[in-house]
Amino acid sequence: MGIYEELQERGLIAQVTDEEQIRELINKGGAKFYIGFDPTADSLHAGHFMTLVLMKRLQLAGNKPVVLLGGGTGLVGDPSGRTDMRAMLTKEQIQHNCDCFAKQISRFIEIGEDKALIVNNADWLASLNYIELLRDVGPHFSVTNMLRAECYKQRMERGLSFLEFNYMIMQAYDFYYLHEHYGVNMEFGGDDQWSNMLAGTELIRRKKGDDAYALTITLLLNSEGKKMGKTASGALWLDENKTKPFDFYQYWRNVDDADVIKCLKLLTFVPIDEIKEMEKWSSERINELKEILALEMTKMVHGEETALKCKEAARALFRGEGSDENMPTVELETNEALNTIQLLVMSKLCSSNGEARRLIEQGGVTIEGEKVTMSTPSYPLEKLKEGLKLKKGKKVFVRIIVK
Repeated sequence: MGIYEELQERGLIAQVTDEEQIRELINKGGAKFYIGFDPTADSLHAGHFMTLVLMKRLQLAGNKPVVLLGGGTGLVGDPSGRTDMRAMLTKEQIQHNCDCFAKQISRFIEIGEDKALIVNNADWLASLNYIELLRDVGPHFSVTNMLRAECYKQRMERGLSFLEFNYMIMQAYDFYYLHEHYGVNMEFGGDDQWSNMLAGTELIRRKKGDDAYALTITLLLNSEGKKMGKTASGALWLDENKTKPFDFYQYWRNVDDADVIKCLKLLTFVPIDEIKEMEKWSSERINELKEILALEMTKMVHGEETALKCKEAARALFRGEGSDENMPTVELETNEALNTIQLLVMSKLCSSNGEARRLIEQGGVTIEGEKVTMSTPSYPLEKLKEGLKLKKGKKVFVRIIVK
């Protein structure tokens, strides 16, 4: 089985421009492909993860990735999948985010002249002359066709700014520039980028007469058609300072039963034949499947040692097996006793006193195995220094210690 067939088996491929040519190129290791990352935050999140895994799979098969950081396009903002305009970031914020992305991506794929490159489109977009660009690229774009693009439809209802309207042209120019200067012959990306990617292949054909290809990957959706990787507190980040490894592990440990096999296929390197055997397991083994998924995901992002600690902590907390010493810990600084509301807010388990009070009144807080009420007395400093095990709802555990 070639790498293209494996991608098909795993359900990764959504749309392609020329299946026969793309199949041949990537199966023979002849693809020099790029994937773009717009630096809208200082960390990658779960939505990027499938793209990172795709890059790694293709690199292992002999193909050459080019990582494109959107230092230039980030100044405009991608309207794809948006109903409102993205917040404008400063150049300094964008550069910082690009640096963070580069560091994270280099942990997933091998960077080097003969392995993979990381480039920033600010290096060529920022110095473009507007009139020259209009004359050079403008004649090759039909405004009528652009307005039909899926990436603009949602924004048209609320108002599409001229700034965002230029995004497709900039992304197409990126592909053209990378083809011209780096020999890139393919662009890969999420399925919501299809229109922008086609614009790039067409610009290359019109300007150079060369063939270039596009392949989109399946969006990471759950069985209800909603994007995965969202938590109650926001995105599921790959940075351990934004999403703790234990919380990252627990997210995948708690995915819906209907999504486990799909996530194993799309997101992990578990061999496809092994996953097919897992599909035959009885429903009684669903928690075993979820543990495999959570462990594999956490190993790739945070390392095997951390992943195993997360697994042990989860088993101790939820099944009473083993030690819970690896459970998430929150350290607080205080010189006085604290009540439960203060503990919840200071540990950031609740965003306000009101939220904490409602949670307690609903019976959603347990400390050291005892359900907390509004009449529960404050905890003395001596007890806080020893540590308290706090449970919020059914699945959130932390140990709170005062330094």
